[in-house]
Amino acid sequence: MVLNWKIGGVLLGLVFFAAVLLVKPIGVSTQFVILDAIIGDTVSPGLITQTDQGVTSNNAYLAKSGGKYAKSAANPLNYSFIFVLAMMAGAFTSALLRGGVGADERRLPAIWCANYGDTPVKRYAMAFMGGFVVLYGARLAGGCTSGHMMSGTMQTAISGYIFAAAAFAAAIPVAMKLYPQEG
Repeated sequence: MVLNWKIGGVLLGLVFFAAVLLVKPIGVSTQFVILDAIIGDTVSPGLITQTDQGVTSNNAYLAKSGGKYAKSAANPLNYSFIFVLAMMAGAFTSALLRGGVGADERRLPAIWCANYGDTPVKRYAMAFMGGFVVLYGARLAGGCTSGHMMSGTMQTAISGYIFAAAAFAAAIPVAMKLYPQEG
């Protein structure tokens, strides 16, 4: 089953609208920091501490903004963290409904095969590296595409429009360079 991109776009817009209207704007990159802090505190107990003034950390990044990140890591069962877990579960479910997540080259996009061959391992490595670069950039920018572009433009923030223009100005030439052959 394939969802038409136009219908998918409208559905995504409705989800963002409902989230902004009912809860708060969507943003996910911060939750990876929270997950890192949870893992870090598990491996190195004492990274996150409870004091009389509240929750803090000996890590300056987690302790900034009054310990906001440390507090979220100490109590991760909040809307944003659950939202990110649900996103991952939804992506996995979608992959299963499309036929699984195995190494079958028929599941690779035709444009990928035309440019890089039918090696799933190479695709997974490139997807991981791309995700790493995007997440690094998101944290450097203080937010991700869902926060800056999607939620930002929905709230008519000028910065959201500037970010969207810059993202496309960078993405289009990179895509043209990475995928010179059509699938």
